[in-house]
Amino acid sequence: MIHLSLHILCDIITSLEGSVRPAIYLAEDLTNMGYSVIIVSPVILPKAEIEIKKMGIKTVNLNIKHFSSDSDSSLLWFETWIYEALFNLNSRRAKNEIPAAVNFSHLILAPSIFWYLQGPPSIALRDISGQLPLGFRLTYRLLKPIIEHIDEKKIRRAYNLSSFVIANSKFCASMYSKFGLEVHDIVYPPLDRKVFHPSTENPSGDYVLTYFGKETKFLVVKRIADLGVKIKAFGSKTSLIDKSVLKNPNIEFLGRISTENLVDAYSNALFTLFPFTHEPFGYIPIESMACGTPVLTYGMQGPGEYVTDGECGWLSKDDDDMIEKAVNLWKNGYPSEMRRHCLEASKIFDRNIYIKRWLRLLDSFDVI
Repeated sequence: MIHLSLHILCDIITSLEGSVRPAIYLAEDLTNMGYSVIIVSPVILPKAEIEIKKMGIKTVNLNIKHFSSDSDSSLLWFETWIYEALFNLNSRRAKNEIPAAVNFSHLILAPSIFWYLQGPPSIALRDISGQLPLGFRLTYRLLKPIIEHIDEKKIRRAYNLSSFVIANSKFCASMYSKFGLEVHDIVYPPLDRKVFHPSTENPSGDYVLTYFGKETKFLVVKRIADLGVKIKAFGSKTSLIDKSVLKNPNIEFLGRISTENLVDAYSNALFTLFPFTHEPFGYIPIESMACGTPVLTYGMQGPGEYVTDGECGWLSKDDDDMIEKAVNLWKNGYPSEMRRHCLEASKIFDRNIYIKRWLRLLDSFDVI
């Protein structure tokens, strides 16, 4: 049994999905190999912390006091980022847990061997701001220069505190290169193909699946539905969704659904629609492909790197092109072999490949 302790710094943990998945998977697999792993986070919600501890992973919950609701992860994340950006509050709270082996966070800017980049906060906020409620948009416009200045300053600080910098996609790396920073490697986030796989050999194909979140272009979804396409949408951020979208007779909003139900939803969809404003990587397309369902998205940013047009999905050049393609696919379908191509394309994101990459990296720096 190995007794080396490895500290992993992480963003707020409200669940074990989304941007924390790379940290959780790495921590779990290292723990199963006999390492003592400690996850450090500004905020870990009770249910998530229980699940993490069941894996044998130790936690350091900094319990940063916040005003945002626990149910709104986006606002909670931004509030926690402000505390670090202005006061270094999270880093000061974590002083006994650093230096760390890997920092997966923009919320704790501390010495670490590896810094895993998932996108600059200021660029994400800029891209999604048009989808936010009016009050948030106006506030953002006033604060935009300040936010961008602070973000660049903090990114440079975290970079200087790290020995080796890894991005979660080529597009993600390109965003940091604009700050004049060198990204040393690309490691795509992991997909557990034991979880995400086709749940049926005979998909119903009588609806299109999409995700409702802060990155979603809701107007595009609505325009497609207005043209007769039956759409099922999942997600939990209902405060961001225009009421006219929810009232559309061709849109069924499922809300937050279990992973098992999500796998079924992917597997039975004709295709997955993914119109986004900002996406450094994109779990939705990868999960859909792993369930055998092709994806209609844009030929840019993260999804543009791995969705191959005409093989495991379709890449649109703009909103109008996406709407036209969606209606055409709904009416005319596509070759059945595309589902097989999706399964093949998703294999390169398998969790086992991700872990092997990390083991080589950690070993090269004598961390393990």
